[in-house]
Amino acid sequence: MSEVAAFWGPTLDCPEPLELATFYQAICGGSLAVVSETFVELRLDGASLGFQRDLNYRAPTWPDPRVPQQCHLDFKTPDLDATETAVLAAGATKTVLQPSPDVFRVYLDPAGHPFCLTTWGTPSGPAESLNSR
Repeated sequence: MSEVAAFWGPTLDCPEPLELATFYQAICGGSLAVVSETFVELRLDGASLGFQRDLNYRAPTWPDPRVPQQCHLDFKTPDLDATETAVLAAGATKTVLQPSPDVFRVYLDPAGHPFCLTTWGTPSGPAESLNSR
């Protein structure tokens, strides 16, 4: 699959590891290096993203803190609009709350984990850091 955003990151708990790994593969490319019933590893250039089955998994309720977001992933892209189209087509959901939509856009993956697309660190991104998002 072709890459639509750069990524670096950890392992996510989820109910269906292969389904979630395939979703993220559609966003940032890479290859499925390890596939089992309980764990899938997505290998990217210089990074790895893991997905492990949690039979008691509860999706975060961001921005409501009743079930914390647990992890927040950021994907860099120079074109928020084009990349938004790609992540929505892959199965993401755009959240209603968008604190800094010109720099960061917030979405939920199929298991409910929040993630952002950002122009931060790209030529089209902001010149100065944001104090908060």
